[in-house]
Parts: sequence; structure tokens; C-alpha cells
Amino acid sequence: MQTVDLARLRTGHPRLIVLDSELERVKTLATSDPNATRYRENLTAAGEKLLADPTTVEYKLIGPRLLDQSRKCLSRIYTLAALWRLDGDKKWVERAKKELFAAAAFPDWNPSHFLDVAEMTHAFAIGYDWLYHGLTTDEKTLLKTAIVEKGLRRGEEAYKGTKPWRWWTTVHHNWNQVCNGGMGLGALAIADEEPQLASFILHSALKSLPAAMASFGPDGGWNEGPGYWDYTVRYTVPLIAALESALGSDFGLATANGFDRTGTFRLYFVGPTGKVFNYADGGDNSGAAPEMRWLARRFKQPLYDWEANRGAGRFGGTMDLLWYTAASSNPKKANAPLDNVFRGIDAAFLRSDWGSKEALWVGFKGGDNAANHSHLDLGTFVFDALGERFVMELGPDNYNLPTYFGDKRWTYYRLRTEGQNTLTLDGENQATKAKAPLLAFSPQGYAVADLTAGYVQASKLWRGVALVEGRKALLIQDELTAKQPVEVGWRIHTLAQLAVSGAEATLTLKGKTCTARILEPAGAVFVAEEVVIAPVEGSKEQPKPTKGERRLLVRLASKVTQTRIAVLLTPGDGPKTTPLRPLRDWVSAAPSLPRLGGGL
Repeated sequence: MQTVDLARLRTGHPRLIVLDSELERVKTLATSDPNATRYRENLTAAGEKLLADPTTVEYKLIGPRLLDQSRKCLSRIYTLAALWRLDGDKKWVERAKKELFAAAAFPDWNPSHFLDVAEMTHAFAIGYDWLYHGLTTDEKTLLKTAIVEKGLRRGEEAYKGTKPWRWWTTVHHNWNQVCNGGMGLGALAIADEEPQLASFILHSALKSLPAAMASFGPDGGWNEGPGYWDYTVRYTVPLIAALESALGSDFGLATANGFDRTGTFRLYFVGPTGKVFNYADGGDNSGAAPEMRWLARRFKQPLYDWEANRGAGRFGGTMDLLWYTAASSNPKKANAPLDNVFRGIDAAFLRSDWGSKEALWVGFKGGDNAANHSHLDLGTFVFDALGERFVMELGPDNYNLPTYFGDKRWTYYRLRTEGQNTLTLDGENQATKAKAPLLAFSPQGYAVADLTAGYVQASKLWRGVALVEGRKALLIQDELTAKQPVEVGWRIHTLAQLAVSGAEATLTLKGKTCTARILEPAGAVFVAEEVVIAPVEGSKEQPKPTKGERRLLVRLASKVTQTRIAVLLTPGDGPKTTPLRPLRDWVSAAPSLPRLGGGL
């Protein structure tokens, strides 16, 4: 790690993320490029809405978190400060000051849940830096004092290990990047005025960050799932951008193994429906990812710009505009591979086409049940076809449920193995620390994972997924050898209506149909059930309400010690069957997996 030399600090303000020298390019694009024009209009509309809203952030905790208010402040300040920089109208500064003064008056920024401090410090860093020339001397002092006393001093305590919230400084997941990101931005904003404190914060953050940045290796995947990938990158990128704009160096952060490929992970984890493979604690909405624009420029990957434009859609905002570069390609034109694998997290993605929203697409994972925010979901998958998600992940439950992140975590349906699109044996959860490595991945459209470690009852359990018959259907094939007779539970979750007849079931969703057929074993039948999640007795916090989800189960005729379950999912009028071959043949026919630690 390089030493932080504040003598290199850019003088004056703004110096964080986007410099004034870049704004003329943005203003020109906003009048000449349709996407940029739309983002500029969206930004103005969001600002006008805030001008009409007299409310400001409040000191109001939800469960243990002030995070809702920190995020509200952050979003509002980015919007208002960007508008001020683009058109110089004082009304934006005045509205931003109301927000900042309200948050500055809070008794604290809730350091016991340090994400709250990090996001609020980020908001104040942007406010102080981007609004600097619209603030009076007293107003600058007020905001700087809040950054120091409610933000950086609390970070100083964490880095020195003197407070219970110090634990985030050594973890390898999103808390590390988010908390260090907020602290780093706050320090850069006031570094010329508080050099000793800022130098300590920046040095400590740069010492802490490599542990978490290593989690992008070797190939850009993120084991906390796409939702927390987004959260992580949403803090990692602004910090790196701010280090470069303020100090002229990223101190090696962007060279972390796999970080240059992490935009590829997003490119593949979004299906043709626009929904993501939302394993772990994450929703399925892909949303905007303006950080992809920065990644596109930094790593010369125009497809990242394409994905940023797709994600922003009609709703792109502040950073979509400020980082905007017109995409010059798309995956189909660039002949991007239809399939991809991310060995660091043991996940694979397969699709039939890049050019159609009705393409078949599957996200499939082995993975690690001990990963942060993980569910017990080794072997789970999601499936898009005909523009609909026919096989869905239920996503996270209410974080405020009793010990959601503690000893009751594996009692909640959405997190248990029975709440995933995978197998149960005797109705039990998978082992909580089990890993399921990928045994094979082929660009011919298939992958195989070894789920054995997840099941104490199994001596062997492999799952393969494949797009078959010209990529017109999805085959899910499981091969089990058990230590003693077990009851096998096979299930998928869906919002489709289910019509079941023996070994065949029809899934109907928004007028589209997908037929499920049990190819093996003989005598197995489908069963359709509503998803019913029991209330938590004695708690005011309850599970999220269901939304009409159903589950389709395969029921075997009896307990087994050995079986092969093969289910074919066929959208529309596609193929009704496909030849079966042992998974060991899939593995032997596949090329060697990319080497861990070596990338792709």
C-alpha cells in the first residue's frame, strides 16, 4: 500500500469524483444525446420534486438502523448538488442546506450500525465539496464539524479498535467497502482543513480495503449476490474515483484481482426480463448501475456502458448523467459468449440469445452457504423465457425479524433450503457451512455442481443444468446416492398458475406457458402448492407477505438410496423430451474449468 501524501491533494473544491473540467462535456451531451438528455430531464424533475417537499430527514430508527434516513439524505444531496453544479441556480443549494442542517443536528449518526454513519458521511462529503461555493463560512464550519464529529471521529474509533463497531474494518464483504468508502470520502472532503485526522482515516481505510477487494477475485463475481454486489460497487467506485480526482492515485485499489471483470458479472447476472439472479439477501430488480459507466471507461469495456444504459432505462439519474458515455456496441453485435462462469463464487449463466427479451436464460449456483447474506441454497437456479421469470427466487425476508442475522436465521422459510429451487433430503436444511464447487462448465450451454457437502445423508449428490435441443428447453438433472433411504424433495418457486397432471405440469404466467415434464424416475409425479409462510409468534415483526408464489414439487414413489431426477422445462411449443446421459459424461466432455486465481 502506498503512503497517503496530502501534499498531492487537489486544492479547492469541488475535488471529489467529478471535476468542473468534466461538466462542459456533460452539458453538451445533455443537449445532443437522447439518453443524456433524458437523464438531465430526470435529474431536474427529481430536484423540482424535492423543492416542493418541505420534509427533511429525521432521526428515526427502523429496528437498529438509521440507514433509511442516511440513504435519503445521500440521494437528495447528490441530486441537488449536481443541479447546482450544472446550472448554478441558488435554489438547489438552499434546498440542500435544509437537508444537511437537519442531519447535522442529529445527536449522532448511529455508529452502532456503522453503515448509517458511512452513508451519511458520504452525503456530507458530497454536500460540502460540491456545494462549497454556495455556502457561507459559518455553514461550511457547521458541515465540516458534522463530518468530523459524527463521521470521522467514529471511524477513527473503529480503526483504533476502541469501540464495538470496529469489526467492519477486517471483514471481507460489503460492510468493509461501504464503511471505508464513506470514511474515505469524508476525509478527502476536508483533508486540507483537518490533515492529521484525514491522513489517519485514509491510511487506515487503504489498509483495510484490500481484504474485501480480494473478494472480487479471481473473476469478478460476488458471493453476497447481485443485490450486495450493487451496494458494494456503489461505494467502491466513488471512493476510487474520488481518490483519483483528489489525490491523483487509486493506490492500487482498481488493480485488485477480478475487479476489472466485475462489470462482466453484472452483464451476465441480469436476465432478458431485466431481473437478476437474486440469490442470497437480494431482490430481483436490476435497477440502475451508473458505476458500470465508470468501469467501462476505466477498463475499456464498452459493453459495460451498454448494460448501464439498459439498467438506467427511462429512470437514469445523477451519476448516469455525470459519467455518461454513449455505448458503441451491444453483446450481440460484439459476439459476446452466450454463457459464462464465475469460479470464485461457483456460479454459471446460460442463455439462448442476446438479442431477444424472450430468450431462455438460467442463473445457477453451487456456492458457499457460509458466505455473508447467504441462504441455504446450494444448487438453486432461476429461469427466464418468453419475457417472463418462470422460476424465481423468493429473496430476503424482513431484516427486523427476531435474530434474522442470528440463531433463528435458518428457521425462516425464505432462507431455509425448502425455500430455494433445490433439493431437500428428509425435509432438512443443507449444512450451514457447506460449499458446492462447480465440476463442469461448457460453452455448449451446461454446468454441473457437486452438492454433496450440503447433505449429511448423501454420499454423492450432483446437479446439472443445461440448455438443450438447440437451447429451446432447460434440463435440470440430479443424481443422488444416499447413505440410507431418504425422502427426496425437489422444488421450484414461481408466480405462474400451475396445472398438474401426473408427470407433467403447465406453468402459465401473463398468458405465456412453460411445460415441466419429469423424464426420470418412473412413477414420480408433480405436486402444486401455495407458498404459505407461518407468522412468528410473540413478535411485532413478521415475515414479508407472500405475493401469490407457488411451488412445484416432484414427489417420488418412495424413499430412495439412489435415484436420478430429470426435469425438462419447455417454454411454449418447444421440445417435449431430450436424451439423458450421466452427469459424469457431462463433466468429462466439458473443457477444463478456468483456474482459480488465474481469471478467465
